[in-house]
Amino acid sequence: MNYYRKTITVGTLSLFLFYVFFLPTAFGITIQEEEELSKELLQFFERKLQLIKDPLVVGYVNKIGSNILENMPQQPFTYRFYVVKQHVPNAFATPAGHIFINSGLLAALENEEEFAGILAHEIAHVVSRHISQNIDRSPKLGLATLAGIAAGIFIGAGGAGALGNAVVAGSMAARQSATLAFSREDEIQADQLALEYLYQAGYGGQGLLGSMQKLRSMQWISTEQIPDYLMTHPASEERMAYIDTYLSANPLPEEKRLTIDPDEFRFVQAAISGKHGDVQIALASFDARLRSDPQDTISLFGKALALAQQEEYTDAILQLRKALERDAFNPTLLREMGRIYFLQGNYSQALQTLGGSYRLAPQDTESLYYLARTNMALGNLTQAVEELNAYIEKNPKDPEAHSLLGSTYGMQENLGMAHYHLGKYNQMKGRWKTARIHLQKALPFISDPTQKEEIETMLEQVKKSSNHEVRGKENK
Repeated sequence: MNYYRKTITVGTLSLFLFYVFFLPTAFGITIQEEEELSKELLQFFERKLQLIKDPLVVGYVNKIGSNILENMPQQPFTYRFYVVKQHVPNAFATPAGHIFINSGLLAALENEEEFAGILAHEIAHVVSRHISQNIDRSPKLGLATLAGIAAGIFIGAGGAGALGNAVVAGSMAARQSATLAFSREDEIQADQLALEYLYQAGYGGQGLLGSMQKLRSMQWISTEQIPDYLMTHPASEERMAYIDTYLSANPLPEEKRLTIDPDEFRFVQAAISGKHGDVQIALASFDARLRSDPQDTISLFGKALALAQQEEYTDAILQLRKALERDAFNPTLLREMGRIYFLQGNYSQALQTLGGSYRLAPQDTESLYYLARTNMALGNLTQAVEELNAYIEKNPKDPEAHSLLGSTYGMQENLGMAHYHLGKYNQMKGRWKTARIHLQKALPFISDPTQKEEIETMLEQVKKSSNHEVRGKENK
């Protein structure tokens, strides 16, 4: 963990000092500057944070974010949502609308309305440009101080987290830290806007208050540590009283209330716990629930995922069969069963089960991904290429899919496309030298002028990124 923190701090510090010297000092960085800054930060976070790609989890988070955004005025940014595999309850936003939610926060909340409250609050900070204003003000503190708190500005001030908070706490006095954290006025404005966004989306707003109360109560359970989300989003009595008064005076009419399926949130929590959490804790929790209700589909689902983490595939499939007895046409249950059959090496069953889940939910690209992997294992290379191309069309930023597709083309002796996708994979991973080698090898085999031009553009990008990395190392 110490190595992880140092890596985050050093990388973020390098980015921050670049912007200290090159951004103008007028109050409030521009929209364009926010976009450029967010691109640099996103590349850094994608390399250093462990992001959950599970379509059940990510799809749900994006759905709730879209529910809120589609009822708001047109925004200057395209908002994007990410789930970080980190047990501490936290969320943070970067400039230009990139919002990160820790898996621990999703696990700590009780229902969709509470989660929508957190998302609406983070969106409100971006809309109000509180983050960019904090970044713009920070150079006035002086370079010596900035060097110690750079990670706090980009990771901490936008909803810190253990990494950002640790750096800030160890590097500066509380009065200086307050300059970077959200102010009382920032928080109240974000609450007011969040309530407006929630009402427009059909959420009653009670979830915003509920999430604050829940996180606040965690402080008393463990008195030595305040939940990370409260470090830079303090849930003051004043804020909670204001929200409570607003909700009492402005109840949402029932006819405007969004219809919510409570099981959808529970499935997401089960996936986070069973597939991405501590196995022993997950098994103990699901077993306790199953003792109360042996037929609870969601607990059977979660237990199966935890067992699969331990490579107990036969028992995992047994749990899913029990769940399917209650919900035979649930594509999520079928997809996970198919995935586990694949991991078990039972490719014929995997092909059959994944085919069924994909027919039921063609928007579920993870079924498509494992169908392709299953066909690769069975030697059905043409089918695997077709499925991987379809998957990449919907998930163009998934590097592993490009690696698989490159390998499959290689097995077909299609060297041009093999090197092209392996080059793309290494470019996404920041392996500039290897990316350049593959892209240069791809060129002689490619006859399509449009694709040739794309590869040449990629080579230029790789060269620039490689030079930028070298200069960064020389300046350390």
